[in-house]
Amino acid sequence: MGKTILIADDHANVRALVQDYLSEHGYRIVTARDGAEALAVAQQEMPDLILLDIMMPNLNGFEFMRAYRKQHNVPIILLTARMAETDKVVGLELGADDYVTKPFGMAELLARIRAVLRRTESGGLGPGDKVHRIGDLVLNRNTFSVTVEGRPVSLTPSEFELLATLMEFPKRVFTRDTLLERLQGNDYEGAERTIDVHIRNLRRKIEPDAAAPRYIKTVFGIGYRCGADEED
Repeated sequence: MGKTILIADDHANVRALVQDYLSEHGYRIVTARDGAEALAVAQQEMPDLILLDIMMPNLNGFEFMRAYRKQHNVPIILLTARMAETDKVVGLELGADDYVTKPFGMAELLARIRAVLRRTESGGLGPGDKVHRIGDLVLNRNTFSVTVEGRPVSLTPSEFELLATLMEFPKRVFTRDTLLERLQGNDYEGAERTIDVHIRNLRRKIEPDAAAPRYIKTVFGIGYRCGADEED
């Protein structure tokens, strides 16, 4: 049985079209017609990934994520007809791993799904050692875990992969384009703002003071690098 994907969208034609296509590619599909039903289905079916429409009745996509992210880090891809950049940023800040804008092609959607699911698999995308340490920050790819000063930190798959990339190569400066390619693959054209939002989320979770980051440093005009203060 393939991985389970929950499609939460209030348009029956969208649910049917996406369900038929993904089923043909080996995925098990469950569906929901609104945000409230999506919460119930997600709790019962424990999907491996959620395709989530933003504009839904009985809890919209943003409200769903606020409730669902309190307990689960299952990857979420937003399906949105909204074009405003602020809506996409809000979705990423709430814990979405990626987004596609309607209307979208099925091949593009499948590529996004595969890219996100790869990040959830043991070992992730990175080569070499599976345990990385910088100061009191420890990341273990084998157990998909992160701790700061011994305290466990809950990350989404995209946040985990981004942090792992930075920690694998301490002090190396990554451009936003390079980090975006690392997350999404060579064929993906996304917005650099996506990386900035993920970095902001990471800092909020791992930094003692997100306003004065210790582990993830901004290299102005270029991108980001990882390194504890005492190593600078």
